[in-house]
Amino acid sequence: MQLSEQEIVRREKLTKLREMGIDPYPAALYPVDATSKSIKDSFSEGKQVVISGRLMSRRIQGKASFAELQDSEGRIQVYFNRDEICTGEDKTLYNDVYKKLLDIGDIIGVEGELFTTQVGEKTVMVKNFSLLSKALRPLPLPKVDAEGNTYDEFNDPEMRYRQRYVDLVVNPKVKETFIKRTKITNSIREFYNERGYLEVETPILQPIPGGAAARPFLTHHNALNIPLYLRIANELYLKRLIVGGFDGVYEFSKDFRNEGMDRTHNPEFTVMELYVAYKDYHWMMETTEQLLEKIAVDANGTSKVTVGDNEIEFKAPYARVPILEAIKTHTGHDVAGMDENELREVAKSLGIEVDETMGVGKLIDEIFGEKCEHHYIQPTFIMDYPKEMSPLTKEHRDNPALTERFELMVNGKELANCYSELNDPIDQRERFEEQLKLSEKGDDEAMFIDQDFLRALEYGMPPTSGIGIGIDRLVMLMTNNSSIQEVLFFPQMRPEKKAVELTDEAKMILETLKKEEKILLTDLKEQSGLSNKKWDKSIKELTKNKLAEVNKTDEGLFVKLG
Repeated sequence: MQLSEQEIVRREKLTKLREMGIDPYPAALYPVDATSKSIKDSFSEGKQVVISGRLMSRRIQGKASFAELQDSEGRIQVYFNRDEICTGEDKTLYNDVYKKLLDIGDIIGVEGELFTTQVGEKTVMVKNFSLLSKALRPLPLPKVDAEGNTYDEFNDPEMRYRQRYVDLVVNPKVKETFIKRTKITNSIREFYNERGYLEVETPILQPIPGGAAARPFLTHHNALNIPLYLRIANELYLKRLIVGGFDGVYEFSKDFRNEGMDRTHNPEFTVMELYVAYKDYHWMMETTEQLLEKIAVDANGTSKVTVGDNEIEFKAPYARVPILEAIKTHTGHDVAGMDENELREVAKSLGIEVDETMGVGKLIDEIFGEKCEHHYIQPTFIMDYPKEMSPLTKEHRDNPALTERFELMVNGKELANCYSELNDPIDQRERFEEQLKLSEKGDDEAMFIDQDFLRALEYGMPPTSGIGIGIDRLVMLMTNNSSIQEVLFFPQMRPEKKAVELTDEAKMILETLKKEEKILLTDLKEQSGLSNKKWDKSIKELTKNKLAEVNKTDEGLFVKLG
């Protein structure tokens, strides 16, 4: 492992601390009795406190120093005075340990007394301190110059998502997002628990990936010698519980879909699903309006939420628009009653890519997604989907070609999906068989036939309404984040590229290339001043690691950055 100069210095300090008999990673409990917030909220001059946190800044002025400690609730100023800390002749703890062997980022414990500085800053006068954890890597802290310009911010998204632990330390707003996420899930729990619904857990490893149309992740159970799937939805298990006699159940479910990744999709995501017996989708619309209004107020103190350039009002009621009406409004095509071939021609005329594996449901879904969805900024229930799009949904009571389903659109994206649940086991079997035909045509997102679920329905499931709400997207809305990666502590990432170890000669050539858009191979070799043997070895090293590439042109061989 190649260490930076700062990392080498910190390890040397670590060694010196140990030589002084100081354990840089002590095991004993540290008796913290205060936090930065509690000190500020209930400040009392002269009060004795014990706090801990990360050393984030310090201004050493001889035998005194002001510093900042950051704990889980914010920052507090602390004052180090050599004579307060070292009351005897031995000044080692201040002169050597504090001044020379501590670094920004180290975690320390402080025993002290509260006082107010001349400029009114609430501060802890340090009487004693302990090193609790030595940081061996420097934090990427931003710097502000005299003109107020900020440099060296830790704001590269890939670095932030890979090193979320650093992101949380140096970017306080990131922590606020995740605190608000917990407020949102707590708000949902309060809402459902008050109504007597039971929070449950259902299997993540499933023999059949049911409850949604999506490509699953496949694994293998060695002891049972069977394939298993990471769940794509928990719907069918929750309905089994309704069959078993529960009137209302909900689950915060980790679901997994082996599909594309973008700003609104992660292969692992969280959905809250609720199922309530003796209800329908009209009841669920009203309940969802009440829930989202409560969430907005609990998270932000108001039912109005700013998302990008839009102000979204979560106060009820929300608009209700049938999906076929939405397509007609935004495309001019009345697709009601069209067969697969007619829909495919409409999609092509609208510039939408289609293929032969797509059935009626998939084609309508593509048309709506491409041409309509983005128009619905304010919360809108898009409802009454064609039967082909909704294999688990009860047939519409007034139109047998449709189903009693809605999707809630907010800020141009789906936030929730709800059905009046299909509880006719014969109808359900026929719908599953239609999905099987789509699978045989090559649709790898078509549903499997779940024979056990059909058996459960044959024992009788009461009329039921169910909804799934995407928690990650809900948090994005409530925190004004446009990327799902911002609301997941550890989003899925491509494997991190290992740093390439280069020889000094190769590094020198690479630095030359960075200054040139492209350069003749002969000129680059001449500038390097290397022998033929070292030149050949170095240029091969760079091209092998794809840091440089050589191209042949009519004017000769040119080299440029890879």
